[in-house]
Amino acid sequence: MNSESLIPGPEDSDAEVPLRILVADDNTSDRMILRAIVRKQGYEVLTAENGRQAVDVFAEHRPHIVLMDALMPEMDGFEATRLIKEMAGEELVPVIFLTSLKDTHSLVDCLEAGGDDFLSKPYNPTILQAKINAFNRMRRMHHVLQRQRDEISLHNKRLIHEQSVAKRVFDNVAHSGCLDAANIKHLLSPLAVFNGDVLLASRTPSGNIFILLGDFTGHGLPAAIGAMPLAEIFYSMASKGYAMVDVLREVNQRLKKILPTGFFCCAGTLDINFHKKTVEVWNGGLPDGLIFHQSSKSLTQLKSRHLPLGIMGNDRFSDKTEIYTLEEGDRIYLYSDGILEASNSQDQMFGEERLASVFYDNQTPDQLFDEIGQAVNAFAGLTGVQDDLTLVEVRMCDPEELVELAEPFASSRKYGPSDWSFSYELYPNTLKTYNPLPLLLQVIMEMPALRRFSGQIYTLLSELFANSLEHGLLSLSSEAKSDISGFAAFYAEREKRLANLDEGYIQFHFSHRLSPQGGVLTLAVRDSGAGFDVSRIRREFSSQGYSGRGLALMHSLCDDVRFNESGNSVEMDFRWYFET
Repeated sequence: MNSESLIPGPEDSDAEVPLRILVADDNTSDRMILRAIVRKQGYEVLTAENGRQAVDVFAEHRPHIVLMDALMPEMDGFEATRLIKEMAGEELVPVIFLTSLKDTHSLVDCLEAGGDDFLSKPYNPTILQAKINAFNRMRRMHHVLQRQRDEISLHNKRLIHEQSVAKRVFDNVAHSGCLDAANIKHLLSPLAVFNGDVLLASRTPSGNIFILLGDFTGHGLPAAIGAMPLAEIFYSMASKGYAMVDVLREVNQRLKKILPTGFFCCAGTLDINFHKKTVEVWNGGLPDGLIFHQSSKSLTQLKSRHLPLGIMGNDRFSDKTEIYTLEEGDRIYLYSDGILEASNSQDQMFGEERLASVFYDNQTPDQLFDEIGQAVNAFAGLTGVQDDLTLVEVRMCDPEELVELAEPFASSRKYGPSDWSFSYELYPNTLKTYNPLPLLLQVIMEMPALRRFSGQIYTLLSELFANSLEHGLLSLSSEAKSDISGFAAFYAEREKRLANLDEGYIQFHFSHRLSPQGGVLTLAVRDSGAGFDVSRIRREFSSQGYSGRGLALMHSLCDDVRFNESGNSVEMDFRWYFET
């Protein structure tokens, strides 16, 4: 084996290392002629006398281009080329066969062995240089593409890792809440790891369930960024007892502040009261939701009457809601536009009529949810759904079905502040516009041991506040609520009197004392109203009516309920015990 200008070392940077060419030919004269031509053209030359030497030289010196004779002793050019290509791996090492073979079969053998081109004898220096230059350009381009591919692969791995971490954070913030409740079914079918659809559900301290379905502009990570603050606000405020309209205003204000121009969130919200069998609805930009009335098999549309969240400032934002009365077994549906806009191979959309037909054709209401998904997928066919699909069904049920949704709290004697008291007083301008219950509940819940009783405590606060405001300051009679029809008149008069309220106060006072077995939370409310005849109210209380139930509820939850003589002050003890 002869070698000239041997250059050891790793693969060149192309711009700095001279081109190395291996000439493998068992004919001494042909080998010397090629070596002279290649050297004259300014390239460095390695030589080999047979295929075996060619493989060894390549393994040691990694030449850039190989000029390979087809027929050689010990190992022919075909086998040598196969081994060289195998050693080169993903690196492009052009092999130009040196051959006097003319038949098609022999030339095909050269290509099948891994050859890239032919050079016929006698050798033409001009053609040889042209081939070397062409393959060198190809080799450099291949090297650039490999480097770019590796960079892209590395960036992609980093991106996947970052998205994986972000997804864990996202899932912790925008978690499913109480979507696993027995009366809720949901479908969240994203086109990407992150998507523009978000579905949230939370049980409130009063026992209601809040549902929010949001559809952000676009797809992927940019569309999901807004979902994190939305979810954080939703779960935080819902757990503290804020009204849904308060949650909407806070979410709208935050999204208006953080989202760039052109980005917004179409959203629909449900506030479902299982005691009153009502649902309060706000729809801003989502397709019209539906209520399926089981007894009549009729549909009520939940119209989109508002702009999406994040477009208008809160000074122009409308939080007006609509309230619908339901019966047990009725079902409420919210869905993203991916349901209606699912297309088939003829570019026809699924649409509202096909969706309505699923309801009208249904024979078993419990299967409605699955039938909707099946109908959409069957319509899309082989083309598949091209947008995020989100669908939620909520069945109106008896409150007893939701007992298991009570927030679990570990038994612990790490109860934070134990013996304390505080007072809070509100005046007319505040009472007209502000709901104090979330703040009061939040202060009380600073004691972790009380958190598992948050629903009962919130119920007591609600009854105390409603009685003081409605019957104390506003002097409303609960007799108007003796039947369902009287509710509308009662609350209309309530709004009228509250708007005209210009004097008076409501004062809260709370205290807590710890005991070895648990503790006692004392709740007291006093108002500046004229009071009422407590004994008469108790005598006239009827469990069949809608009025007066608050008194029975307070007695059922507390050990002792004490009114003053005029009836404008009430105090009660809520006794709790450590879990065993």
